[in-house]
Order: sequence, then structure tokens, then C-alpha cells
Amino acid sequence: MQLLKERILKDGTVKPGNVLKVDSFLNHQMDISLINEIGKEFKSRFSECPITKILTIEASGIGIACITAQYFNVPVIFAKKTQSLNLDGDMYTTKVQSFTHKKVYDVILSKKFLGPDDHVLLIDDFLANGCALLGLIDIVRESGATLEGAGIVIEKGFQEGGDRIRNMGIRLESLAIIDSMSDDSLTFRD
Repeated sequence: MQLLKERILKDGTVKPGNVLKVDSFLNHQMDISLINEIGKEFKSRFSECPITKILTIEASGIGIACITAQYFNVPVIFAKKTQSLNLDGDMYTTKVQSFTHKKVYDVILSKKFLGPDDHVLLIDDFLANGCALLGLIDIVRESGATLEGAGIVIEKGFQEGGDRIRNMGIRLESLAIIDSMSDDSLTFRD
């Protein structure tokens, strides 16, 4: 997606440890016009799939998932990283290690929102090592739902996550795949 790549080059910042900061337009401050185009692109790429739910993980994927969901006319559900008093009933649970936060989370989703009749599209902002996506895949499999695929805004192609997911036979559509990153440059896969 050329518009996204141009925005990454213009406003993204590479930090030590292969961290790409896109907080000025994607995951802290959100450029809704850009995210609207991202949602349209995901709809285009998965238009033949009978999506009934979009699943993401809190927090950065929620806005992108919501904008995308309006094009599929389906609800968004998101896995939570913390237990709260307003969560009740049976839960799907899995563990997810965050690349950015260097922390393992117990991720939970209420069973009342996902079941065997659902066709699920996973949406997230980044894919690095694939831990978050693998956790969401575990939840979908545990629910008995059909996983239609995963849509990622930015994939770090030089890390193992994309290959891990694709090698599982899961359809993965990344809008921008970065092949290499350094302090002063980014290279995208065509």
C-alpha cells in the first residue's frame, strides 16, 4: 500500500533495537483518513471471505480493527491483557509475549463473543516475531471458529513472525513489509 509506505518514510522513526515508531499517525495519535484507507484495503483483500467477526488485541489494534469492521459490517472483539471486574463467565486464555514491551501477558476473551459459527479476520498494527498473532490464533482455534486470515498494517519482514504464520498455512496480508531497518533508512518489500 503505497500511501502507507510514504507515510512511514515521512513520519516514522527508527529506534535502537529495531523499533519503528509510528506513533504520530498509527498507534498513539491516529490519522483517521489514513486508517480509513487501511480499512478499505483490508476489505478489498479479504472481500471474498464470509467474515462475521474481527478480532484484535488491545490496545493499538483496536482503532484499526474498528475502522476495518465498518467495511465488513461486523463487530470487533478484542482480547484483553488484564483481568477486570467487568469480565464474567467463561474465558478463552492464552499467553502472549510483547516484542515492544518485553513482557508476557495473559490474554483473555469472553467465550460469549466467539464461537464455532464465526468466521474471523485478525487485525493488528504490527507483526514482528508473531507472538500476538499466535495468541489470537490459539483463541480462534480454541473457540472452534474459522480463521479466514490476518491483516497486518506493518510487518517486519526481517523478523520471523510473518514466515511462522505463513508456514502454518494461514493467509497473511501485510500492507507494508519492511525488509530492513537502520537508523537512517527503511527498505520495503515490493
